[in-house]
Amino acid sequence: MKARIVSSFSILSAITLYCSIEQAADPSHEHPRYTKISADGEPLKPWQGPWACVLDHQNNLLWEVKTDNESIHDGYWTYSWFNNHTGEENLGDCYFEPARCDTQDLVRRTNRDGLCGVKNWRLPTHTELQSLVEAPTRPSSTHIAHDYFIHIKHGDYWTSDSDDQLPAHFEQF
Repeated sequence: MKARIVSSFSILSAITLYCSIEQAADPSHEHPRYTKISADGEPLKPWQGPWACVLDHQNNLLWEVKTDNESIHDGYWTYSWFNNHTGEENLGDCYFEPARCDTQDLVRRTNRDGLCGVKNWRLPTHTELQSLVEAPTRPSSTHIAHDYFIHIKHGDYWTSDSDDQLPAHFEQF
């Protein structure tokens, strides 16, 4: 696991206990599983944007959507896995951040900012992350719903399960 520290990405999830998002989501949304959510927490139509999160109706999870805006949610930024004195602190690659480039800081800052109107962000479990993997629609394509997770990068992704080795298919994510 430690060999993957610098080249690992992080994607956040939050269990959507907020009924307002679920109830406000259009039940006739075009995608059978996902709804785009604005940075303020408002459901969007499939053709609307920009969106900062994706609501997964299948698992009742809200997923962070990576950006290309040089913020903590930028898809090119990487984070070392760190949680309460376990792991490696501040060994990621966060281009314009002078300090704190690890998963604990990413979660803390995302909760502080209330991304998509939610303040209970965390790293997903191995099972939750694996639920995003789909059969590829074309060779060398991203194995998740790329039209909803547009800035996702190929690479390893951290989970909250600190002692689990990542399965090989996450390398092709």
